[in-house]
Formats: sequence, C-alpha cells, structure tokens
Amino acid sequence: MVNLILGNCPGSWGVRWAGAGPRPPWRRFLDELAGAGYGWLELGPYGYLPTDPARLNDELARRSLRVCAGTVHGCGGLYRPDDFGEILARTRRVAELAAATGAYHLVFVPVPGYRDEFTGAWAEPDKLDDDGWRVLVRTASELGKHVLGEYGLTLCFQPHADSHVETGAQIGRFLAETDPAYVSLCLDTGHHAYAGGDPAGLIAEHPDRIGCVHVKQVDARVAIRARRESLSYGQAVTLGAACEPPYGLPDLPPVMTALRERGRDAFVVVAHEPPPGVEDPADIAARTREYLLSC
Repeated sequence: MVNLILGNCPGSWGVRWAGAGPRPPWRRFLDELAGAGYGWLELGPYGYLPTDPARLNDELARRSLRVCAGTVHGCGGLYRPDDFGEILARTRRVAELAAATGAYHLVFVPVPGYRDEFTGAWAEPDKLDDDGWRVLVRTASELGKHVLGEYGLTLCFQPHADSHVETGAQIGRFLAETDPAYVSLCLDTGHHAYAGGDPAGLIAEHPDRIGCVHVKQVDARVAIRARRESLSYGQAVTLGAACEPPYGLPDLPPVMTALRERGRDAFVVVAHEPPPGVEDPADIAARTREYLLSC
C-alpha cells in the first residue's frame, strides 16, 4: 500500500523566502497548522521557526507535528563557482537543524533567479551558457553528496519559476546530468504548470527521481497575463497566481494517481503562496487538506 503523506509549510501562510509582507507569529502558524489537521510540515525559511533544535522539537511535540523536510532559500547561484562555499555553509546550517528534527529531505529552492521578484527587472539571461550549466549540475550533485553523507538527508532540488531549471526540457536535462544517488527533485505542481508543463507526466517519466512534491495550483488567467505583460513570478503571485485547489491548474487527481503508481511513499506538501493580505490562510489550508484527501 502506497502512502501519500500530507504536510504543509510556512509559505501557505505567506512566509516567503525574502520576507515579503507580514509574517504571522511562528506560534500562530504552528497552532493553525495543527488545528487544520496536518501532522507534518516543511520548515520553511531558516530563522522563521526556532533554530534551537531542543526548543523546536519541544514546540513540535506539543502540537503532535513532525518534520518531513528542511528548506534552503536564497541560494540561487549554484552555477557560479565562487558562490559554492557560501551556499554549502548555508545549506549545512539548515540541514543540521532539519536532521535534528528527524526530517527526511532537504528542499533546495534556487532563488533568487534571473529576475527581481518584486520589480520584474532582469538580473541576467534566462538561460545558462554551457559553462554555467556544467557548473550547476556538478555543484548540485556535490551539494547532495554533502547533505546525504553528513546529515542523512536527500537533497530535493525544486525547479522554480524564473530560475534556470524551469521548463520540462530543462528539468529533463538537469535530471539526466545530475547524480541520481545524491540529487532528487522536489516537484512543485504549480511552478511546473506555470511554465507550461505536465506534472503528472513528469512523475511518470521520472518516477525514481521524485523525492517529494509541493502542491499548489495556478490561475491560468494570471499566468497568461504574466506572460503577456512580462511580469516576474513574484509579481504574478501578488496578482493571485497561486489559487486554492481545485480552482486552478494542474488538475491534481492525475498527479496523485501518478505518485501512487510509482509504488512508493511520498511526502506531498501544500505550498500555497497566497497574495498579500489574505486573512484566512488556516481556513484555506483546512479546505485544501479536505480536497486533497478526496483525491
């Protein structure tokens, strides 16, 4: 019997990697997460939740919560050789905390990307040259080797909108050229659909490389507007690009079917990314949980 283990993360409460907008107090987040019926969580940006392992484990135990993954944000430069030392240091800090909570995975989110999240300004080209790509796949594998060997965690690289691993072709190349012993994928259904991809098809094509899944849906109308007006993904989120299931893309039942057909358990983490000002993230989380259970 295959288990799809459902969790959620601070991002569904508007806690984004760059700290944009108001953040709910972390105790409120944990209380509301447990109150919405979730038993698992991803830790989210380092420093939002307590970073002392004993204190964090105590707070989680009081609410009967368990950690499926730590999250590395703000390290988008794996393709720049000079950045690797800093990225490794920041990754180790997160991995140490995640391992101390009993986590299984370490999700690596390659942001910032090639555009400024807030202004939409282009920071660099949207495609890497051959040298940059070779550095990216080499350092991703090296980072995964450190994470597994030192902390016993699986590195799950998340393809992200406005990053250099975004489209289906880029994801396929990334998986073909990274070491499967050390690098898995954190497939974000919303980001993949936003880039025009088919998450269920990607899971079926690469069943052995899906480490965990972030579940969100995108509003097709906002995605079309973002392309037409050349908006960054962050600007699209402000306009409501991420919408509450089941009202967006992709269709989620086929995604759940594809995960079950792999024949192994998987963590499925809700990562909603609400626009600023949403007042009922806990209600959305509870409704999303009920919907996903129905799938």
